[in-house]
Amino acid sequence: MNKSRILRRLLKEKDLIRLVGAHNGLSAKLVEKSGFDGVWASSLEVSASHAVPDANILTMTDYLNAATAMNDVISIPVVVDIDQGYGNSNNVIRTIKKFEAAGIAGVCMEDKKFPKQNSLLSKGRQELASIPEFVGKILAAKNAQRSEDFVVIARVEALIAGWGQEEAMKRAKAYARAGADVIMIHSKSSTPNEVIEFVESWEENVPIMVVPTNYYNFTEDEILKYPKIKIVTYANHGIRAAVGAMKATLDEIRVTKGIASVSSKLIPVKELFELQGTTQLKEDEKKFVVSDNKPVKVIIPAAGLPPESLKAMLGDTPLAMLDINGNSLLQRNVEQLNSLGINDITIVSGYGHEKITIENANVIYNDNWENSTLLGSIMAAIADNPDPECQTLIINGDILFEPSVIKQLLKHEQDVVAIIDKSYQESKFLDKKLDLVVAKFPPVSGDRIINTIKENVVLEIGPNIPREEASHEFTGISLFSAEGVKTLKREIANDLEQGNDFVVKDMVYLLQKLIEKNNPVHASEVGEGWIEINTFQNYKDACSMLARK
Repeated sequence: MNKSRILRRLLKEKDLIRLVGAHNGLSAKLVEKSGFDGVWASSLEVSASHAVPDANILTMTDYLNAATAMNDVISIPVVVDIDQGYGNSNNVIRTIKKFEAAGIAGVCMEDKKFPKQNSLLSKGRQELASIPEFVGKILAAKNAQRSEDFVVIARVEALIAGWGQEEAMKRAKAYARAGADVIMIHSKSSTPNEVIEFVESWEENVPIMVVPTNYYNFTEDEILKYPKIKIVTYANHGIRAAVGAMKATLDEIRVTKGIASVSSKLIPVKELFELQGTTQLKEDEKKFVVSDNKPVKVIIPAAGLPPESLKAMLGDTPLAMLDINGNSLLQRNVEQLNSLGINDITIVSGYGHEKITIENANVIYNDNWENSTLLGSIMAAIADNPDPECQTLIINGDILFEPSVIKQLLKHEQDVVAIIDKSYQESKFLDKKLDLVVAKFPPVSGDRIINTIKENVVLEIGPNIPREEASHEFTGISLFSAEGVKTLKREIANDLEQGNDFVVKDMVYLLQKLIEKNNPVHASEVGEGWIEINTFQNYKDACSMLARK
């Protein structure tokens, strides 16, 4: 429904409309989420957000842009505080046309001279326009609007200027007879008495709006005792609260020399993403963004206990949340995937699951993590009915990788592909038990080589292959087409039928089983671009390498 029509309906049907001040899209969205009827696009808030006085410093276009940004992200009406209409009647005509065309529900125009000062400014200059001049502006506004639903509010500043009740009433009646849809009676008194006196004397069939910024004890329960008041506006409380909270947070960071004490007081970044519409963006991407690349779903199993060598350092924190130069291992990997345009990421948690906090990824809990290994976690996340165009990328939760190795892997068209590393023999940790690979083609060695092997195939994989027979090491990263996922699930079902507990097996078991069943496992060969975090030395190496970036 047209928002002007919504506002008109509210004026007709609601006892009291509640508007709240905002200055940009985010603050307007918060007003809507809090359940208010509409947004007051406050000239004070907008000018304050630009760090300039509320004194006609900004232009009509500045306020139009701010109001449009608010209106675009909410479904409730926006009423714009347009000061005196930004000039004479000619300016008012253009203003009304521009704001109505932008979808704004209504405007509020005050009867001051240009340039104005804020009504609540102590010892401020409050000069009023003549009644005929302001009546002309109201007539110009009503004549310029295209829809009969558009709302024009006339703001009476006589009480602010100290001109008294008689002048306020004379002006208000003239404005109502000129066609104003609502009369705003403004006061900077600390009590509502002069507003109540005006309301009780008001006889015109035009509703009244009040702004109890200074007389804040005039609650809605009290306001409802005066049926002529149809709108209450909380004009600037959002930005005042925001400034106070930001100042307190920044002061605390400065004093404590860090963010540890403030972080728990802030909203999660995920909530900010929601306010920004990130979830909707991702849904729209799935529907409408056409890419030459196949869609990719990522599963990162991160449910197991940390290795013994890192337990003392980690405590009860999962290995995936290990801090590496200010960012967790897992968050780094999610960000690397995001950089490739991959956003459908599922983390399978278990041990210490309450400490896994990752942005831009879905975290699920494997409640059987203590009795299962990596493959059990994969089973918890695998799609029941995979998209025939979708590839499933499975990445162990204890490794770091460069985007280049994933980019290379995704070029493969086969149903099952594993990344294997040809440089494992050069590793400093040859005493560690590795998941080794015998490939059809061994790596070519030498200082100057041309690798002519376009495709390689894994012949055997597992931790029990003798080192002298192995050609590569499995990195813990593998890719399955939709058909590959079906094959994986079929092998799981076969194992369960034979009484084998598949959930206590790992990925190399699965890959070897596929090979034995004549399901080829293809290879994507690398010689760098990844590191497993299994020991304290691995951790130190990772910190050192990333510190260079």
